[in-house]
Amino acid sequence: MAHQPFLGHNSRMNSLDGIRVLDLSRVLAGPWCTQTLADLGADVIKVEKPGLGDDTRGWGPPFLTDAQGKDTTDAAYYLSTNRNKRSITCDIAKPEGQALMRELVAHCDVFIENFKVGDLARYGLDAPSLLALNPRLVYCSVTGFGQTGPYSDRAGYDYAVQGMGGLMSVTGERDDLGGGPQKVGVAVADLFTGMYASVGILAALRHVALTGQGQHIDMALLDTQVAMLANLGANYLVSGQKTGKVPGRAGNAHQNIVPYQVFETAPSDSGEKDHLILAVGNDNQFVKFCAVAGLDHLPLDPQYATNQARVRHREVLVPLLAATMKSRRKADWLSALEAAKVPCGAINNLAEVFQDPHVQARGMVSSWDHPLAGPVNLVASPLKLSRTPVRQDHPPPLLGEHTEAVLSEVLGYGAADMARLRNQNIV
Repeated sequence: MAHQPFLGHNSRMNSLDGIRVLDLSRVLAGPWCTQTLADLGADVIKVEKPGLGDDTRGWGPPFLTDAQGKDTTDAAYYLSTNRNKRSITCDIAKPEGQALMRELVAHCDVFIENFKVGDLARYGLDAPSLLALNPRLVYCSVTGFGQTGPYSDRAGYDYAVQGMGGLMSVTGERDDLGGGPQKVGVAVADLFTGMYASVGILAALRHVALTGQGQHIDMALLDTQVAMLANLGANYLVSGQKTGKVPGRAGNAHQNIVPYQVFETAPSDSGEKDHLILAVGNDNQFVKFCAVAGLDHLPLDPQYATNQARVRHREVLVPLLAATMKSRRKADWLSALEAAKVPCGAINNLAEVFQDPHVQARGMVSSWDHPLAGPVNLVASPLKLSRTPVRQDHPPPLLGEHTEAVLSEVLGYGAADMARLRNQNIV
């Protein structure tokens, strides 16, 4: 169904104008999905528990500070994943709150939730119940382990899923160098699940447009993590099942490409160790790298002439390259390698990331006018569409900021209706 863009929407066309999403998800995977949909123009109505809201509002410090420099109730974590949404409060544990959700569903295209399997059936807000009310609805469930299978009743968390899904077995320094399993620095299982969910929702909306039929999307963090194993998963399935060999931790090296890793360079001006990433992806790039490094003889050696050979002889080759890399400073290497079109890169901290002129030129920081704090800088969407660019309409909303506006606009509620809901502690 198509709806009018919500009040306050800019006049520019967006890709998902007219799509309304009722968002009962919280924390990261679900909100990451709906933030992407909101950026693309969907009217995302974030439903939160009265008085408490999304758990991540309290996941600080750091907290957003107000004009007087005092902490607000919203953590930076919450701000990172809720832009362009509208927040309403509703107690879905009460029958009146459940009825309100069913009213809203009739006017929505997408419903997303990340409750434990079966929880929403108690409230009549499960997929079969809501699809019966609105057959065109795209209903998306996000859980740790999915709606089926022996683990379906377990709570799922990114950290545990990184371990169970194999990612931590291939992340970290080699064991023979004193390493051990490591999680990734951000919650990638959550984030990838959110991105896959947004793709699934868009595909399901296309199906609705063609057939008029909604459907249930079953997204699981563990499924996503297994899919994210990518080439390492394929390595095992193609050869490991036969040989019994499983991919292990390789530190900053690549399992299938050499040289493709971090190398130490000559010390910086302060005398501290410095490093860069060398990412030689093919044989031609290896020839170019060797020319820059003064190692022209290496590509002529059959042991190193091809990537296949370099992978097989990495234990001999990498120490040779490591010694050469220590002969020059990082800046000198980066300048020479970039001029030769050899893929390489610095290892930046976050201050350096946001000071990088290319990151700035690409508009990866956006400024928002927040009702409590004034101008607030947040990481921007990476999506860059030439005709329907992502929008920047609403900063991450205050708890329940849009309750009255949404219920008035979508359901036609008046002052008496709102007073009744407030008196009953439903909103």
